[in-house]
Amino acid sequence: MLTKLAGGRIYDPAQGRDGEVGDLFVRDGRIVADPGVAPDETIDLSGKVVMAGAIDIHSHIAGGKVNLARLLMAEEHRAEPFAAEGLCRCGGGVATPSTHVTGCRYAQMGYTAAFEPAMLASNARHAHLEMADIPLIDTGGYLVLGNDDLFLELLASGAGEAAIADYVGWMLTATRSLAVKSVNPGGINAFKYNQRKLDVDAAGPFHEISPRRILTALAAAVRRLGVPHPLHLHGFNLGVPGNVEATLESIAAVDGLPLHLTHVQFHAYGTEGDRRFSSAATQIAEMVNRTPTLSIDVGQIMFGQTVTASADTMAQMRTSGLAHPKKWAVMDIECDAGCGVVPFRYRDKAFVNALQWAIGLELFLLVTDPWRIFLTTDHPNGAPFTSYPELIRLLMDRDYRLAKLAELHPDVPAHCILPSLTREYTLGEIATMTRAAPARSLGLKDRGHLGPGAAADVVVYTDREDRRAMFETPDLVFKDGRLIVRDGVVVALAAGRTHVVEPGHDPAIEAWIDRRFEARMGQKLAHFRISADEIRDGDGLVRHDCRPGAF
Repeated sequence: MLTKLAGGRIYDPAQGRDGEVGDLFVRDGRIVADPGVAPDETIDLSGKVVMAGAIDIHSHIAGGKVNLARLLMAEEHRAEPFAAEGLCRCGGGVATPSTHVTGCRYAQMGYTAAFEPAMLASNARHAHLEMADIPLIDTGGYLVLGNDDLFLELLASGAGEAAIADYVGWMLTATRSLAVKSVNPGGINAFKYNQRKLDVDAAGPFHEISPRRILTALAAAVRRLGVPHPLHLHGFNLGVPGNVEATLESIAAVDGLPLHLTHVQFHAYGTEGDRRFSSAATQIAEMVNRTPTLSIDVGQIMFGQTVTASADTMAQMRTSGLAHPKKWAVMDIECDAGCGVVPFRYRDKAFVNALQWAIGLELFLLVTDPWRIFLTTDHPNGAPFTSYPELIRLLMDRDYRLAKLAELHPDVPAHCILPSLTREYTLGEIATMTRAAPARSLGLKDRGHLGPGAAADVVVYTDREDRRAMFETPDLVFKDGRLIVRDGVVVALAAGRTHVVEPGHDPAIEAWIDRRFEARMGQKLAHFRISADEIRDGDGLVRHDCRPGAF
């Protein structure tokens, strides 16, 4: 069947289209060139804004920490039934929605993909099964490395770059991952030895490896393997005043290798002023603007109740005293990493929280290239992902932004440069930051754009002055050419796909890994490895090319 989406204003940065009026043709779930024949169906989109489906590059949607958060925040699920919204079954939870509700809410906002950024190898099978239960959107996971015993042993043994890359490549393939994530490199392992702080150049316990060495080894391995997405780094001293220095050291440490810094708002703090807490957004933005191999996502905080969930046990233990409500959990995971879950309420009248809000917006407005900065709240750590429409309005409407700033703690305007920033994002820049750029960064060649051959993930909006209302409730959302949302209501359910990479590696590394599993792990290597048919049936697994030496 050939469908014509006629006369919309198309914002497709990957194809160089910035609001031009045009037609799209869809056949068999794909965008096709104008075939020159009469369509079977024509949908008139005159006056509407048309974009590709949005892509969330960093959102905690599945895995052990997410389930711990749901258990810890059980009151969310008692308080908010979800049955009335379209075809979605009951679920609920704002910060900790069920898998089903997660997919429905993303689709209702025009998102057609979201990626779990912290998948532990020991928990990968469960994380994949949970992601497969999320309807309507594509998913994938980033494998957490850098605190796992096998990697640290390999690095401490003096193994060369090739052997380390073989280990990383084997682990990516075995766990069916899309990218590599490192969380506070070396710090989670140090926490297991009762250390509560580990500086970038300090020798860690037992193996005596510095975080800098871990960071550079992983960044080099990712590049050597040709994994499209750079090393996805959760940096050092999260949330600590003065951590901007460690953030800048991290960038310098990789010496020009591609690097993605995640939830940078939490790593952009100085110590200036009477309160010894200040914005360092300008320093971070200047570094991004002059470093073409560097990209970031922001991790914007928004005000209200949420829950923080992270493998960074150092940070989570440190903030446990601020839990709201007063309950939390921190755990070690044998031979792998860790997990901490701490509920938190961000308050607009609290100076620190209000300045965090301003710092995130400063980063968005100071980084000049929308291809290297991505819209995130580090769901649920900074705020639930359902905050995105409000965040988009803050970026696109300066008067609205200043009005919101005026409602915050009165000392904040004097401690930031946000009042002086006049930039307002355009629709084209929003389309870049939420569609084209994350697709390019992750290597998703057939997502994030509307050119021939792309998956027909298409979103149609009414152009409203109130950008929150516009992006909160799309008119139409198509997933692989099928209409799934109309006027913000789910009208059909569909399965998403799982995106993975399978980089090449020397098969001899498996013998080394197998011996370590036999000696110290609680499961056999054969049971650890995940087969393709365990995740998705048929064409549900999408493999993306790795290009060694392409960077």
